[in-house]
Amino acid sequence: MNDIKDKSIQFFLDELASKSPTPGGGSVSALMGAQAASLVSMVCNLTIGKEKYAEVEDEMVVLLNKSELLREKLMALITADVDTFNELMSAYAMPKETDAEKLTRSEQIQQSLKFATQVPLECARACAEVVKLCYGAAQGGNLVVISDAGAAVMSAFGGLKSAALNVYINTNSLKDTEFVKTTLLDLDDILKDVDELTEEIYQIVRAKL
Repeated sequence: MNDIKDKSIQFFLDELASKSPTPGGGSVSALMGAQAASLVSMVCNLTIGKEKYAEVEDEMVVLLNKSELLREKLMALITADVDTFNELMSAYAMPKETDAEKLTRSEQIQQSLKFATQVPLECARACAEVVKLCYGAAQGGNLVVISDAGAAVMSAFGGLKSAALNVYINTNSLKDTEFVKTTLLDLDDILKDVDELTEEIYQIVRAKL
């Protein structure tokens, strides 16, 4: 399962629909972000080299480099989500017959929950960065594919919000209050103004259609 991102789309969807808990919402969040980054890259690639868009070419090259780095990061987070969830399930399956076993199991669950919280937090952060890139794609991208900039921002927004839900559900089970506080503050910062920015980008695209 560790190489789920290298499988076919059909395989991924079949696994997603099955009784298997992985891949799940966390992997889908990362996939939505990666799809969004790919769409930004496509808009850039179809703008770069066009005489009509020569004045924004340098900007598009920078945008392309950033979107490709985020695409790579988000693809890696698809696998990371599966790995951290499996580790958490292994922790829950640890023996709990004796007091010592119960303590060890509890400590391992808490540690695994922290890892399982950090992955969607990083996914949310990356998706938020993709949303920001969509602004440049919508403003200067080739009009032939401008609707794809709109599709990109909606996909990135969906990935971000979905990842946030996974952060919330995991922090609810954590006992380390300082970690929870810091994590939720980080998430609040990531989410700040994203609703408004997404709507602004969508309307920029809509106005050009």
